[in-house]
Amino acid sequence: MNIEYEKEIGNRIRDYRESKNYTQEQLAAKLQTLGCDITRSAVAKIEVGQRHIYPDELKAIKEILNITFDELFYDK
Repeated sequence: MNIEYEKEIGNRIRDYRESKNYTQEQLAAKLQTLGCDITRSAVAKIEVGQRHIYPDELKAIKEILNITFDELFYDK
């Protein structure tokens, strides 16, 4: 996968997370309640493009942040 694209998605996740006033720890906890085995550190790495994101994590992030896949994948 293109590292720049991963960084863009990570930046969007961070922006939407911050707009909901969630910390990385809170997002990780919410992801865990939906069955994703993820830590705060993993969320931080996703947000800077250092860790790949799994499909189940993408789906859960979309649900938690109440956004569409288009908002997650494309510029606002």
